[in-house]
This record gives sequence, C-alpha cells and structure tokens, in this order.
Amino acid sequence: MEKVRWGIIGCGDVTEVKSGPALQKAEGSELVAVMRRNGALAEDYAKRHGVAKWYDDAAALVNDPDVNAVYVATPPGFHHAYTLLAAKAGKPVYVEKPMARNHAECQEMISACEEAGVPLFVAYYRRGLPKFVEIKRLIDSGVIGEVRFVQSTYLQPMRDYEEGLEPWRIQPELSGGGLFVDLASHALDILDYLLGPIGEVKGFASNQTGKQKVEDIVTTSYAFESGVMGTGVWSFNAFTRLDLNEIVGSLGKLSFSTFSGDLRIETADGEVQELTIPNPPHVQQPLIQKIVDDLRGIGQSPSTGVTAARTNRVMDELLRDFYRA
Repeated sequence: MEKVRWGIIGCGDVTEVKSGPALQKAEGSELVAVMRRNGALAEDYAKRHGVAKWYDDAAALVNDPDVNAVYVATPPGFHHAYTLLAAKAGKPVYVEKPMARNHAECQEMISACEEAGVPLFVAYYRRGLPKFVEIKRLIDSGVIGEVRFVQSTYLQPMRDYEEGLEPWRIQPELSGGGLFVDLASHALDILDYLLGPIGEVKGFASNQTGKQKVEDIVTTSYAFESGVMGTGVWSFNAFTRLDLNEIVGSLGKLSFSTFSGDLRIETADGEVQELTIPNPPHVQQPLIQKIVDDLRGIGQSPSTGVTAARTNRVMDELLRDFYRA
C-alpha cells in the first residue's frame, strides 16, 4: 500500500485531538472521509478538519473507493459489526479500545479479518508512547533485574448521573461493563506489552454503592505466562484519586501511572531517578505511524487484534460472575 487513505466511522470526541489529526499528520497517511449517523455532525467535523468527504451511512464510507483503510471510533458496542463490514469489503481495520464488549466478539472480529486477508489493529496507543517504550527498554535492559511482580492501584471518586443520562461508558450494552472496562483496559494492555500475556486470572467485581448498574470496584490477582505475578484494584467509588503501577524486580522497582507521564526508577544500590516523559499533542500518532508503516510494508504495529483480545479475555474473567448474577 503506497498511501493509507483513512475513513473514520464515528467521528466523536476521541477523534477531535487524540486520533483524527494524527491520521492526517502521520507520514504516508491521509484522512479522506468521515461518517457519523448524524449527518450534520459528520459534515461539521469534515469542514473543521479539512476532510473531503462525509457520510451518515457506514456502508457508504466503507465502500468508497478512495478509502483503503477504516478506523472504527464508535463505542465498543458497534466495533464488532463495523469491523466485519470493513473486513467484508477487504479493507484493513483500526478499531478503538476496548476492542469489543467481550472476548467472543473479539475472536469473531479476528476470524473475519483473517478470512478476508486484512490486518486488524486496536487503539491501545500506549504501546507507541515514548514513556512506555522507555519502560519496556528499561525492563528488557535488566535495570531492575528479573521481574517478580506487578501491583496496580487505580482510585477515583464516584460520579453521580441523572437516571437516563448516563454516559455510554457505564452502559454495559454499549461498553461491555463500567469504567473498569474503559479505563483498566489501558493498564492491563500495557502490562501485556511490558511483561507478556497474562495466564490464569482470579478476582472479584462488585457494585458497592448501588448507584449505577455496573461494577464500581474490581480486584484481581493473576499470573503472567512468564511466571511474573500480579495484583490489582480498580475502585471508582473511592475518596480520592490515585493511579499507580509498580513493577518490582530482583534489583529494583519501576513506578508509573497509566494516564500521566510520571516514571520513577529505584534500584537496590539506593539510586532513585524520577522522570516525566510528556505525551505528544496527538497521543495516538506514534501508534498510528506504526500502523501506517505496517500497512505500507515498512514496519510492524505492536497492537493488533490478537494482542488486544487478550485484554478482553482477562476482563471477561473478572466480570463474568458479576454480570451472570
């Protein structure tokens, strides 16, 4: 593929700064069309971002001959259908995270793309951000020795919503769960990137406040296939905010947040280094560039349907009993 000409399905908030401009700025990439069910909003987006074409019908965008790759930027409840639509048209797909509402949908998306002979990528863009690339380099260099375990803690206060006005992120039929699915998926995926696939998973999900119909706390323990152990708690009903991951090794520890640029390195000899590695203006651009390079045959994307589906499997294991009850 000489140049990747993107069409976006679902040009909502995530595409305004994080991804849309990145599709235009990446080398060998161009944004040629956008689609939203509300045609007026699609037209407005196209005019503001200098995009030539807009649609209010996904099939029309997918079948546009000027579009040779499709970015699905809708809520997760629509990822499965639109991925299958693009695959049927023989076009590569880049889908927002989480990849789908559950692991079964992920598997069907992977199969559809494999059968159509088109690649499938997922917007776990932290795999391309400078901070996490540096963390992986540090781990692989042995600066903290052999990794023993990782502990993740994410806390935020509960937000109240008027009944009937809840955002899609806490509507399971659209998101696959609550804020755990939307936010913790980033942490679980980046740990997969840093330490390899998670194997066995055990945990609990609960609705402690009863204020929403989704889980508001999830706790877990898991074992990576490599033998590294892990624990985590994600609470959306706490008194304060905290975002901390700690990877402990035989010679030191790395501490970092999922959502900010902070990074702390401690080693057994008492050396401590604190870094702030800022994100680029368009946070998806480093990953999008890798995807574009992959499609052009000059690189490889670190985030694919196969890697992203592993995170959905872990979340399914943690939420299954909650939603089965």
